[in-house]
Amino acid sequence: MVEEIDAGRFGVAYRGSSLETIVHSIAEQRQIFKGADHAFLWKPKLRIPDIYENPANQRAFGRLLHHCSCCSTDTEILTGIRTIDQLKIKGLGPAVANLIYFLHPTHAMPFNTAIVNGYNAITGSKVKLGSWEHYLAMREGVLALNTQYRDLLSNDLGAIAGLLFDVGSGRYPPPPRDGEALSATDWELRLTEAKAEAKTFDKAALQQRETDRTHTEIQGWIRDLGRALGYRVWIAANDRGRSHDGGRLGEGCLEQLPPTLANDRGAESVRLIDVLWLEAEGDRVAAAFEVEHSTTIYSGIVRMLDLALSGELHTSAGLFLVAPDSREADVRAQLQRPAFSRIADLDVRYLPYGELERHRSSIARFGSDLRALQTISHRVT
Repeated sequence: MVEEIDAGRFGVAYRGSSLETIVHSIAEQRQIFKGADHAFLWKPKLRIPDIYENPANQRAFGRLLHHCSCCSTDTEILTGIRTIDQLKIKGLGPAVANLIYFLHPTHAMPFNTAIVNGYNAITGSKVKLGSWEHYLAMREGVLALNTQYRDLLSNDLGAIAGLLFDVGSGRYPPPPRDGEALSATDWELRLTEAKAEAKTFDKAALQQRETDRTHTEIQGWIRDLGRALGYRVWIAANDRGRSHDGGRLGEGCLEQLPPTLANDRGAESVRLIDVLWLEAEGDRVAAAFEVEHSTTIYSGIVRMLDLALSGELHTSAGLFLVAPDSREADVRAQLQRPAFSRIADLDVRYLPYGELERHRSSIARFGSDLRALQTISHRVT
């Protein structure tokens, strides 16, 4: 996105832009980021955020993101924020922190209405939305809370932001502050309100658990099929410990990426690809699979691009987006985005759940390579 802005190719609209791709990817992560794109949508009556009609503001926004992607300390991050704040770009406020958080999760925290409400409820502060000054003040307070309760939280500020989000959304009542004594009636009222709100959150959590279960189940199918065909299998580093079929999903799979992959430029991204099949001899990747059960496919595509473009050794790998049968139209539509123009150079295929379920046993029994998978999958680029 920064390169597009520098070259004047970013355009004058949010829809269809690389910024939309990035923000949608963030918004789909978990409920805490739902609505993250609202701040970047163009509001024609207010003419905000003013990074679409004003090229200078757009370039300043690009400089901020470039600065934050290159720096490594909180001092440098704060310098970048204060620099953009001095420009007073209309409508471009601390919602940008949601982008910075994913670059520096231990230095910057997410920002939205529920998080602010939660912080105010717990601390008695009066932080306001839309102000970088208020965001930075809240960040200092959050860092102090995070230090005080470090044994219950995490270095990643997403943990305490999630707590503030839950309180600010009404899922949990805020604890009494120092010097505040709540009567039994007050506590009962808070708990009643929290329980009512919790029903909505619990339903969402149940849906998320079902999504995770199905995602893991499909990974298990691909894992077992790869091993049956004689490939060495890598399971995404953050999924290897998941429970599956009475054991761990990563059992019997590679514990470390081969050196040529581990030392590639995109190694940190590649190690999170849902499933990799590697040739029995050597380090060549035969196939890569991203399982897209219900979320957007942005992050999976980016990881596949990192793999395919990281070196000649991996450019011939089969790339498969594995998704429910009903999602083919969605997969095709997303791959048409300008941000993914490089995908057209690769043979990315859509593998429906139904086809995989119907044929995986036969392929495992009679197959010897990727040809059967290519037969039951559909080319989408």
